[in-house]
Amino acid sequence: MSSKSTLYSVDPWKVKEDQFNDSTHRASESICSVGNGRFGLRANFEEKYSGDSLPGHYVGGVYYPDRTRVGWWKNGYPETFAKVLNSTNWSKIGVKINGVDLDLFTAKTVIEFSRELDMKCGLVTRSFEAEVLDGVIVKVVVKRFCNMSSPNRATIQYSIDAVCGVDRIQLSPSVDADVSNEDTNWNEAFWKFDKAIVSKEDAVGCVVNTTEKTKFTVATAFASSLKVNGAFSEPVQVESFEKQVSVEYLLSEVKDGDKIVLNKFIGIVSSLNNNQDEDKVESLSKLAVSEAVSGLESGYDFEFEDHCKGWEKIWEEGDIEIEGDAKAQQAIRFNIFHLNATYRGDDPNLNIGPKGFTGEKYGGATYWDTEAYCIPFYLSTHDSSVARQLLVYRFNHLEQAIENAEKLGFSDGAALYPMVTMNGEECHNEWEITFEEIHRNGAIAFAIFNYVRHTGDKEYLLEMGFDVLLGIARFWSQRVTFSQARKKWVMLGVTGPNEYENNVNNNWYTNYIARWCMNYALEIGQWISSEHPDIMSAKNKAWDLDFMTESLMWKERCQNMYFPTLDGTQIKLQQDGFMDKEQMMVSDIPHDQRPINQTWSWDRILRSVFIKQADVLQGFYFFESDFSNSELLENFDFYEPRTVHESSLSPCVHSILASKLGRTEKAYEMYLRTARLDLDDYNSEIHEGLHITSMAGTWMSVVEGFGGFRVIDDIPHFNTTLPLSWTSYSFKVKFRGRLLRINVVSEDEGGSAKGSVILEYGDPVEVVVNGTKTKI
Repeated sequence: MSSKSTLYSVDPWKVKEDQFNDSTHRASESICSVGNGRFGLRANFEEKYSGDSLPGHYVGGVYYPDRTRVGWWKNGYPETFAKVLNSTNWSKIGVKINGVDLDLFTAKTVIEFSRELDMKCGLVTRSFEAEVLDGVIVKVVVKRFCNMSSPNRATIQYSIDAVCGVDRIQLSPSVDADVSNEDTNWNEAFWKFDKAIVSKEDAVGCVVNTTEKTKFTVATAFASSLKVNGAFSEPVQVESFEKQVSVEYLLSEVKDGDKIVLNKFIGIVSSLNNNQDEDKVESLSKLAVSEAVSGLESGYDFEFEDHCKGWEKIWEEGDIEIEGDAKAQQAIRFNIFHLNATYRGDDPNLNIGPKGFTGEKYGGATYWDTEAYCIPFYLSTHDSSVARQLLVYRFNHLEQAIENAEKLGFSDGAALYPMVTMNGEECHNEWEITFEEIHRNGAIAFAIFNYVRHTGDKEYLLEMGFDVLLGIARFWSQRVTFSQARKKWVMLGVTGPNEYENNVNNNWYTNYIARWCMNYALEIGQWISSEHPDIMSAKNKAWDLDFMTESLMWKERCQNMYFPTLDGTQIKLQQDGFMDKEQMMVSDIPHDQRPINQTWSWDRILRSVFIKQADVLQGFYFFESDFSNSELLENFDFYEPRTVHESSLSPCVHSILASKLGRTEKAYEMYLRTARLDLDDYNSEIHEGLHITSMAGTWMSVVEGFGGFRVIDDIPHFNTTLPLSWTSYSFKVKFRGRLLRINVVSEDEGGSAKGSVILEYGDPVEVVVNGTKTKI
């Protein structure tokens, strides 16, 4: 693992920078992003900043179909790429001191500066003292939060102390819809301005705008109040410009020592999750203004207390506590915080974008990351309905998945879920990914299995799950080819999880998960046929299915699937021809050539043996009960030294498998790599946004790795290990209406660990801890 210095001070609950640096400002905007699952924003400054910045305000599920831009069009390519949109800027507050813009980039001197994310209560605090002009000094403290209890609200408190030389202060809170995306193919206008509302009486402003093409309407309102030394001050005017409304406060007789506090209360509503009257612009504007005015009437203290209660519940049931390692403690909470800020599970239209509310890269759409990495986190830290919503999201897109498969030449209800999507349609257009990285289908089927295994909710299989499994099984049964030479079914022209290999034959992981999917669909179909024959009869009719006949076809393919192996070993070959490559190790790559995706040509990468992320080992993680420890050990020792871990999703899988093998320090090395990926900016890319979905892998590294958590035959199992630098750790998991707390402490200096489980609420349950079954 490469060594990176810590960019932020280490604290168990906070992430803090203590000096201003324009060169790392964008990175800090990402790190200190906040959200409440419904909307969020980067930590851009409220006042003017003329330096390098990416102002980003995002509303969940609102997107624009940006026209695809490729040099060589191929049949099956999507015509658009769904882009997450930079939405109305609601954090904006114009500040003039003695008639001059307050701007930290142009200020005479920035005397002090700090920016802090308090993860415990989801609060960003920024404070600075600046000399704006010669002898004119102000001290500013800004606090902001997106309300976790009232998901249509946010609040900003902007406080100014007049230190010396200040005569006049002008404050102009506003909402500004004149925004654009950095990530765009054709520089199209994504938004159409609808309406502006201003009211001097309540110091209220609102703008409403609608996306072109997709017709999402978003209303963004604010209400404000200003106090000078504790006394209210009225605004002098309200203004409405094209796409912007603002309220102006003017203080013309400021004295040294005066304290000015502006509170700005935000209301944001969208047509995605609000029922509207026929005139949705009018009805949404009223809703947004109502939310903002309600915040104003409640006041800052009440709104903040209400917000903190939401985070208190999250941490009470989902915290991980680590003793003896401050960097590890800070890192795991940072990851848990951003996962909860991104997704709340109360809206089936929403999913977990790879960047969440922290940036525009990747289009903010849904990948297979959700099913492979995020489902376990939400299963264990939230009510089961939250994870269920993620599966409902995919069920709701089943028809689009069938249409997607039809575009590629498949038929009879075969379903291929998209690699990248916002609405169920494929919007990724690199042929080696769009057409070939089809293992994503398997991750969705596995998530259904994982959900049912954890929750026992077989009703989901009857209502929705089998329909999805059927479409996926039909796809795999058509995607394989019978090889006369091998007398086996083979899988040609695919890309596995290792995207540093394209268009390969018989990727072991893809073949394995395809077989597993067909077997699982067969198992569930047989169960429904036996236990619920009326339901199976209805599904036969709905999907033009003769289950008995079709299942025989799946079974024959499963029994005769080809898997490449290395002769004389237990190694599962990543794909045909893998051993034809020069068998180098990552340790053979000169340090100045890492990461190779930034220094090597794509041709050189494709011809190399190096692996971007877990591929064969992804299969060992998903289907661990299918393999012996001896097989895992041999494959781990073969593949991990060839893996460059240049995907954010890679270290967590290796950490979990290393824990299973008893290689605790290797597991710890990989844990730190995934946990501090963004905090220490290992890949020098956090200025573009954070790696939200891989953060769930960080949680998995602790709970499934060091904690060894599994559900086997309806019983929670824990096989605990303890990194040498930790003295203890604890975590909680929700299981079928219960909350279990797992404590792991060091028994001696040799590194052995003692694990125990406490039932915090719910009915008694059997658990297995380090091989011993007990009832708690």
